[in-house]
Order: sequence, then C-alpha cells, then structure tokens
Amino acid sequence: MRFEEIEVWKEARMLSQKIFQLTQNNSFKKDLRFRDQIRSSSGSIMDNIAEGYERGGNKEFIQFLYIAKGSCGETRSQIHRAFDFQYIDQQEYENILKQCVSLSIKISNFITYIYRSKLKGDKYVKK
Repeated sequence: MRFEEIEVWKEARMLSQKIFQLTQNNSFKKDLRFRDQIRSSSGSIMDNIAEGYERGGNKEFIQFLYIAKGSCGETRSQIHRAFDFQYIDQQEYENILKQCVSLSIKISNFITYIYRSKLKGDKYVKK
C-alpha cells in the first residue's frame, strides 16, 4: 500500500486543492501573508499523513496523524478569519468548514483504528 491510497490523504489533498482555488480570488491577493498561511496549513494536512505513513511504524504514524489533525484545525480557524475579513462568501465558508470538520473526524477515526490494530507497521515486518 502507498500513502496515496489512504482515504484521509485523498480528502486532505482535495481540501488543499479547494483552498488553493479559493485563495486565487482578488480578496486574498491583498493579503499575501494570510493567503500563504492558509495554503500552508491545508497542505500540511496531507503532507503529515504522507510523512507519518512513510516512517513505517504505527506509533510515528499516529503522531503525524495528530499533527495533521492539528493542521486541519488551523485551516478551519483560518477559514473563520477569511470569512470575517470578507475574503469568502457564506456558501464558501460553510462548505469549507463542513469539509474541515468531516476530515478532522475521519483522521480521529483513523487514529483510533490504527491504535487498536495489532499491526505495528512496515518497519517491524521481517523480510
């Protein structure tokens, strides 16, 4: 299996793409630092899932999944700010918030699944 096959990674990738598209509008062009910050936090979700997976051990993977979940919360907070600054409209705001909350729940569920799993990770498999 590769990290590209993990459902939460796929969803994090879609969120990152959505944030990138959203921040292409003129409102974000006035605030480049904020634009870069929200792009970074949304990209960090998928990157941490990938990095944790590639480390080969479940304990490390869980640690990186928690970091990814934190980045998802950071992105959600920034979406509130984007709405407050009137960079996005009500519909965009609600859609992205819903996507962030859903992803955060799925990451939590994935953490629970891995934690309860008897598998220790690829690096512990004898070759």
